[in-house]
Amino acid sequence: KEILEKYHDLFTVQWEGVTGNMRVPSQAEWEQLLTSCSAFLFYGMERFMSHVLLNRLVAMNIPKCHLMILLDLVQSQQSYQRITSSDIHKSCLHIALERPTETAMLLSLTGVRCVVATQWYTSLQENAERLEILFQNLLSTGRTTGQTVHILRK
Repeated sequence: KEILEKYHDLFTVQWEGVTGNMRVPSQAEWEQLLTSCSAFLFYGMERFMSHVLLNRLVAMNIPKCHLMILLDLVQSQQSYQRITSSDIHKSCLHIALERPTETAMLLSLTGVRCVVATQWYTSLQENAERLEILFQNLLSTGRTTGQTVHILRK
């Protein structure tokens, strides 16, 4: 929340969504947010694709979304239990499609123009640092997505 408030005045006045522990978004909310956004930020626990129904996502058309930032792959004991319970009902192929590279490909096929995502499990603190670097470079400095990702890799 601190990072969002810090950059609120820089292009983020029209941002909408769910922050904090307000509630878990419904599938309809996910779809509405994804199809109406020009940029999308997911900062949360486990795999982004574990929160969205795969069959609904692949049927979506998201060409207005120029940038999707997925800061996911964080685990807590509670999130691990939730994902384990959810994964029991999924095939191995379905779970494989929720991995970072496959997620980026699926989002690209739905029309998302640029996907910035974590590739391995991390901590909330590390993702907060990544978000700060992303916002500082994209919003404050005005660097391109490519330049910003290059800085982030360092």
